[in-house]
Amino acid sequence: MDSKRIAFVSVLGAALLSVAVDPVLAQGYSSTTEELIQTLNTQLLYAAIPITLLVEGILIYTVWKFRNNDNPLPTKENRRLEITWTVATAIVLLFVGYASYGVMANEYVTTTPEDAQEMEGNAVEVEVVAEKYVWTFNYEGENVSTSGTMVIPEDRPVYLNVTSTDWLHSLHVPELGLKQDAIPNQHNVIKTEATETGTYQLYCAEYCGVGHSEMLGEVQVVSQSEYQQWLQEQRGSGEGGNGSGGNSSSGGNATTTTASA
Repeated sequence: MDSKRIAFVSVLGAALLSVAVDPVLAQGYSSTTEELIQTLNTQLLYAAIPITLLVEGILIYTVWKFRNNDNPLPTKENRRLEITWTVATAIVLLFVGYASYGVMANEYVTTTPEDAQEMEGNAVEVEVVAEKYVWTFNYEGENVSTSGTMVIPEDRPVYLNVTSTDWLHSLHVPELGLKQDAIPNQHNVIKTEATETGTYQLYCAEYCGVGHSEMLGEVQVVSQSEYQQWLQEQRGSGEGGNGSGGNSSSGGNATTTTASA
């Protein structure tokens, strides 16, 4: 197998992998957090594909060329080749480190206490309280609490203050790129901005007891006007005495609402 044939196979393989990846990339992102994470994954994937093809191509070529060699000789030292692959490896690691740092240091992926203190004026702040085996969502400054379902507006910054009342849980909304541990007596903040309306699955990603598999919930992303209307409805429901306690442990899928006047 000559070098031209190896190059042709490598290019063909890269083209096929690109065709397989492009439909995934064409899909829209549900939040700024998911976009950052998926973009990083794509960059690393495109960096890994040529390296994989190169290594596998060399391996296949070597096996084929020396398949009938019954008297192999030791490989001669080649300092130029050793320096080349050492420098190439360093460049790859620097690229991975730089790309990863640019995403991991972003406030929409890793929110620091300083970011939470500098919250935008139009931001929505929700305290997410985990307990066996239910999620409770307290809307700061709105006098509204819900259990099982969290409603947030699209195209607006949202801060989630995640905590627990008993032991370790973990908030996970895969389609929005959100994941944060819920620790007793501690608030861990996530910042995100949903960009597509819809309903997204929420669940506990940390084993927390016999009811762990039932500790489910939903995140509903609605328009700005629908969100304001929803808040008014929850306040009206609370004033009318129809709301029930948001800390019920009857199951994570039930949705209850409380509001104080």
